[in-house]
Amino acid sequence: MEPIQSKAAQGRVADAPSGHWVYRILPRLTWPYAQLARWDRPIGWQLLLWPCWWSAALAASAYPRPTDPLLSLLPAPWYLVLFLIGAVAMRGAGCTYNDLVDQDIDNQVERTRSRPLPAGKVTRRQAWAFLVIQALIGLAVLLQFNSFAVLLGIGSLAVVAIYPFMKRFTNWPQLVLGLAFSWGALMGWAVEFGNLDGPAVMLYIGSILWVIGYDTIYAHQDKEDDAIVGVRSTARLFGDNTKTWLVGFYGGALVCFA
Repeated sequence: MEPIQSKAAQGRVADAPSGHWVYRILPRLTWPYAQLARWDRPIGWQLLLWPCWWSAALAASAYPRPTDPLLSLLPAPWYLVLFLIGAVAMRGAGCTYNDLVDQDIDNQVERTRSRPLPAGKVTRRQAWAFLVIQALIGLAVLLQFNSFAVLLGIGSLAVVAIYPFMKRFTNWPQLVLGLAFSWGALMGWAVEFGNLDGPAVMLYIGSILWVIGYDTIYAHQDKEDDAIVGVRSTARLFGDNTKTWLVGFYGGALVCFA
């Protein structure tokens, strides 16, 4: 595990990993934008990418015939590359949008008050411009797919748009995150077949349960500050019963994946 930078580390957010390529390679003036997109925290785009690749692999190997060559049962490499680019771009766009919506909350939470917007490293106009650039990259990727997949991808924006507000109104913002972060489980199948079918839907449900589980664990680090500022989460809702709920979520995910 990489050591965590001191909160006093100039130019970096409080929980930034040390030695990351963002801080070793990129010019210092680009750091705030890299932090908005969480390029120094790649786990986010990886978690967004996995359902896309799972679904692409599931679709490629669906309905095989005995005479099909082995390579025909593998997902198209070009689609995998497009999903990779799209995951990085849209995760960055989503995080930037989330920071714009949550600037007032981030300023009150120890872990997040050093992020670029509450710390004054970028203006809101600059953040919006960066968001548009990332969204356009995501759109360019989306337009490489069939019309059904394009419409399906656009449909995900409704869920993405409401997610940052959910922590203000419901104890289940992790469910909404699951709906958004698992969308790739539908996209991989849609790109291959131009429709949706049972296997993709089950993969989507299983991925939602998986996301709720890991984001509940993640939310526990902020639950004290969240309680002070009124942010809701499954971590606060479950409290000492979190382990029991996690068994249920991950068990349900395995059933869906099977």
